[in-house]
Amino acid sequence: MQARGIELFVRTIIARAYPRVIGTNREKSWLFFDTFLPLLATSAYVFVYRALRAPEEYIGFVVIGGAMTAFWFNVLWSMSSQLYWDKEAGNLALYIASPGPMMAILLGMAIGGLAMTTTRAVAIVFFGTVLFGISFSTTHLLPLLLVFLLTMAALYGMGMLLASLFLLFGREAWHTSNLLQEPVFLLSGFYFPVKQLGFWIAAGASLIPLTLGSDAMRQLLFPTNTTFGFLSVGREVAILLGLSTVFITAARFALHHMERLSKREGRLTERGR
Repeated sequence: MQARGIELFVRTIIARAYPRVIGTNREKSWLFFDTFLPLLATSAYVFVYRALRAPEEYIGFVVIGGAMTAFWFNVLWSMSSQLYWDKEAGNLALYIASPGPMMAILLGMAIGGLAMTTTRAVAIVFFGTVLFGISFSTTHLLPLLLVFLLTMAALYGMGMLLASLFLLFGREAWHTSNLLQEPVFLLSGFYFPVKQLGFWIAAGASLIPLTLGSDAMRQLLFPTNTTFGFLSVGREVAILLGLSTVFITAARFALHHMERLSKREGRLTERGR
């Protein structure tokens, strides 16, 4: 009997997540380069802070930021641009013609990518901790897990929204992906407390889930010095919850609009349509 409703949704998620999880194990070189190269960039900032005799907490900030960059790259290249690449490869028509919902297809991409990226992020934190002798507080593990899950929900919700928008942009998707890469590094405060940008710039940057997620996790991992925090952890959790709701809802409507256009016109529209 053909799967329907929730069963179809879950099966679609599993089917789309499977190749990403398996693909990680088949290409061992990806694991090395996706872990080693970000660790090199992280190490450069560590040496800069130590040369400036910055507080030891800043070394931990850099390691946490280096780990979070893995999730941003995954959202930017493996989600936001994915539907455009699938269109170029001829797979997008199969996705739309299949009975599986587009939301479930992208959610499967997110879960598969999250499993793959978490491995790399954990490796970066582990090697960074061992190499640079960082001490993290483990007294707030449950709030830390909550902040991480809300950050991922909001981040991948934004990725699903961008996936449909990038597809409608057409060829500009590649350029937009490149454009968003470095500014997000700065605005999210990957390698420094985002509070240093000033209140209003940091408030605007809070629309990027990684900004508040990284800030809250740093406050929980280094509770002895919370003067670097932008907002209180409670407020940042509330905002992350709101961002998750907004991005996932917006992604649902954007994907529905994209499917409706493709079925009505027989093709996916380009810029301005």
